[in-house]
Amino acid sequence: MKNSGKNSAKNRTKGILIGVLVGLIAIFAGIYAVDVFLNKDNIPRGTTVGGVSISNLSAQEARTKLETELANDVVQPVTVTAGEQSTTFDPVSSGVGIDWDATIEGTGEQSWNPITRFVALFKESESPIVSTVDPAAFGPTLDRMVGELYRDPISGNLNIDAGTLVVNDTIDGQAVDRTVLEQAVTENWLNPEGVEAEPYVVPAAISQDTIDELAEGAGAKAVSSPFVVRGDDGIEGTIPVERMGEVVSFPEENGTIRVDINAEAATAMLAEGLKETEIEPTNAQISFSSGSRVVTPEVTGHGINWEETLADLPNNLTGDGPRTIDAVYEDTPATFTATDAQNATFNEVMGEFTTGGFSAASGTNIRLTAQMVDGAVVSPGDTFSLNNYTGPRGAAQGFVDSGIILNGRSDTAVGGGISQFATTLYNAYYFAGLEDITHTPHSYYISRYPAGREATIFDGAIDLQFRNNSPYPVMISTSADASNVTVRIMGVDTTSVESINNGRWSTTQPNTVRVSGSDCVPSTGAPGFTTSDTRIISDLSGNEITRETVTTVYDPSPNVVCS
Repeated sequence: MKNSGKNSAKNRTKGILIGVLVGLIAIFAGIYAVDVFLNKDNIPRGTTVGGVSISNLSAQEARTKLETELANDVVQPVTVTAGEQSTTFDPVSSGVGIDWDATIEGTGEQSWNPITRFVALFKESESPIVSTVDPAAFGPTLDRMVGELYRDPISGNLNIDAGTLVVNDTIDGQAVDRTVLEQAVTENWLNPEGVEAEPYVVPAAISQDTIDELAEGAGAKAVSSPFVVRGDDGIEGTIPVERMGEVVSFPEENGTIRVDINAEAATAMLAEGLKETEIEPTNAQISFSSGSRVVTPEVTGHGINWEETLADLPNNLTGDGPRTIDAVYEDTPATFTATDAQNATFNEVMGEFTTGGFSAASGTNIRLTAQMVDGAVVSPGDTFSLNNYTGPRGAAQGFVDSGIILNGRSDTAVGGGISQFATTLYNAYYFAGLEDITHTPHSYYISRYPAGREATIFDGAIDLQFRNNSPYPVMISTSADASNVTVRIMGVDTTSVESINNGRWSTTQPNTVRVSGSDCVPSTGAPGFTTSDTRIISDLSGNEITRETVTTVYDPSPNVVCS
């Protein structure tokens, strides 16, 4: 009996609950039916346009509200964003407006889905606008925005700075498709959050993968430790990490990055530390200073074969090669031996020249210089320097005050006049067909010298040098008296030389200089001009070997007026 009572109570409770549930469903169904009936022709619930809610409004109400509340917005500049780039445009001047009827029609119809209708009570959704567009006005605006939303790609790079590998990452660029941008703008330009257009990637020529691979490979290896070359007697040459950037670089080339090894810079750096382990070959020397031939034997060179030593340099510096290696040495014989020197003859005049017209004081200096140089022998391949051979030319060596040209006017100095010897020597080796290393013409033309074929000299500052580029030694033979100085180049004559002066042009007129003081020497100026000289060297059969033209510009010497 007790169980029967309990079951009866449960059944009554169950019936009540079912009744309540059915009642609630009936109520909600009624509310839903009324809602559908009342709003079936209205804008869908939760709809916004340009941030303005037109939820559940009739089409006319929605249009009136939008026109009223968006009246100011439709004339404001619009921000358009694509990725990290942004720009703006003025809708009025760009011919962009709103088709209100089409926009409202585009909001769609009320959903019959009760869940959708319920969610719309709490959530709004922006409906795109339908724009009116004047193509003639909007086209240029669209083109401008496409350009301003573009970003150039930037290829990464690597460099070594003070021993540290500096890596600049690749940054891809971006661009916006014109059609995509047009759709985004015309649909969303009234959206309060602005217009967002989806850009596409413009890849850089050099990918980040390439940069990473180089940084982790060749770049890291380059700065991992010094590179050492071991020489004789435990002496080493080193490329320290701090200077590795002078040797290893990563230049961009044709859309990629190459690893560049400056072997010349590496050799110079390593040779600095190893130079004391090397001996330069020295040719045999001949001297007649004692009155007879004295031969100084040649010295065989002992030096590093850098090409062989650094044959694997790229792998040593940026690969898996060893960071310490041994120098490869080789002996280098002299090109002119003691035997050659003993057998050498100086019987033929290869070139000679004579000048004159100097003062007594200048003659003293010229004869002293000629005595110093007389008998000087230059072995094949060696260079003769007039300043180095004579040494200082001052009063202590017996040189006297004589005339010089200073700023275009006469002056005096110890050793004045030696430029005449330099000019004579220059012309002698010029006609001997020897190689001119350095000569400096006078600033002003001196008429006793051939134009464009003369030289000045100054102790310790301006030198005269030539190289014996013949296969035989040559001797400088000099003679000088009170009137003239002659220089001959003696040896084995193998060439003939022709000099062609090419005239004068570009004449410049002198100015007038007023000088006070008792030491003033008045003079009449002379025009300046440009000239050139062509030296043609041929063999003894007349076959041309070389042809060289040297141009000389002479300044006008001023008119000097003493006051």
